[in-house]
Amino acid sequence: MSGFDSLGLRNRRAIPLGSIVHEPIDAFRRTVGDAVRNEWRLAAFFGLPEAPGSTRLLAILADDQRGELGATSTLVGDRYPALTPDCTEAAYFEREVAEQCGVTPEGHPNLNPVRRHPPDHAVAVPSADTFDRERYLFSQIESMDIHEVAVGPVHAGIIEPGHFRFQAHGEEVLDLQIMLGYQHRGVERLLESLDRDRAVLVAESIAGDTVIGHAGAYCSAIEALARVRKTPRAQAIRGITLELERLANHIGDLGAIAGDIAYQPAAAYFGRMRGECLNILMILSGNRYGRGLIRPGGTLFDVPPAMVTDLRDRLQRLRSELAPVANLMLGHASVQARLEGVGKLPRETGLELGVVGPVARACDIPRDVRHDHPYGLFRFAHVPVATAWAGDALARTLVRWLEVQRSLDFVIEQVTSLPKGPIRVECGALRPNELVVAMSEGWRGEIVHVAITDAAGLVRRHKVVDPSFHNWPALAVSMPGNQISDFPLCNKSFNLSYAGHDL
Repeated sequence: MSGFDSLGLRNRRAIPLGSIVHEPIDAFRRTVGDAVRNEWRLAAFFGLPEAPGSTRLLAILADDQRGELGATSTLVGDRYPALTPDCTEAAYFEREVAEQCGVTPEGHPNLNPVRRHPPDHAVAVPSADTFDRERYLFSQIESMDIHEVAVGPVHAGIIEPGHFRFQAHGEEVLDLQIMLGYQHRGVERLLESLDRDRAVLVAESIAGDTVIGHAGAYCSAIEALARVRKTPRAQAIRGITLELERLANHIGDLGAIAGDIAYQPAAAYFGRMRGECLNILMILSGNRYGRGLIRPGGTLFDVPPAMVTDLRDRLQRLRSELAPVANLMLGHASVQARLEGVGKLPRETGLELGVVGPVARACDIPRDVRHDHPYGLFRFAHVPVATAWAGDALARTLVRWLEVQRSLDFVIEQVTSLPKGPIRVECGALRPNELVVAMSEGWRGEIVHVAITDAAGLVRRHKVVDPSFHNWPALAVSMPGNQISDFPLCNKSFNLSYAGHDL
């Protein structure tokens, strides 16, 4: 066992910050590179300002086979040799560190800005010849036969902004580059500076369709630092609502995919059934997206017996209505033909990029925090991991349908067997000089909140990694070889968050 994984670091278990291994930069690079080559992966990588002119880089690594986490760190000045040439998973993280901390990873192959905003935690300002946050340098294929198509950031629908730059030969896409950052709100700085009653409102707003996922991860980080033990009933309600959020979004995605291929019967039915899941969250919390339900120490709302009966009946009716529509859609040869082969992501590429969630599971990478790093209710009640192997739009659609069925069975079982007891306990002061990693399996995939306290027990650094941060680069590499007209369908089959990425 190496030094970085002998800390006792687990999902939602706080450790002393001083126990994390501190290595010279060359040893740090070897440690991270060797770990990734030995089936660990980067769950988070970020900078922590230290003495004037220096930044502490922290790498949080996950071993999904053993359910363990590891951490290592190094101290750098205004530049350091990049990890990316030897560890592709680090590429996006290092671009973010350059932007947030003003630290230049020398030798990085594509040091474009991630969000194009002033640094949040800068101890230095990178020179303009190595990093220019105001300019995104698009690559071009030089040929008279190649044309360029620019899409966005303003789109035809009422959606969030993002810019997509295609290099194409006729209708065939040869390259896709994605520029985001239009939705940056300074989430991490807000989580570090606000009191917890206000900060949890920010956490709920990181991605508007992932209220339960992000609020749960944020509160779990705070609870671990305060040594709070949630009641079994609170854990059960949190687990149920997380799966309801997954149901609402997966069912909505099935309808949106059906709409993109002009299969209108399924689009209409799935759209209506998504609304039923949102209505159930409304019954539980007073909000269709679950805002106001999860708070440090547990939940604000209980589930009385009369509500249990109503929820069970609604969910059983939903299950009976979903199956005929899904079977009609997915059993139709023309639907299968339209989805098959679109946006294919090979398993090897997915592993190299560190993808998570249904995108990973659709290319036979069985990553699921509920299974690999279980927490709360999922330590005692398990949801089978749904996988496919083709890595295309059809596989991503099938994984969603499998997860809908399994989450429905799970919620019906749990809502009718809720433990007795209170729903919330007092959440006191945070322990000083500690680090915690709180992971949740949101509907898009792994959500990570890393919180670090200072000597006074205040939040010194709060790092957020939304699943879309891992998966946007995978969308870009899945498009070459497809037609430009396939992009809306491919994009919807990934269905990534702009706001979750931009923070």
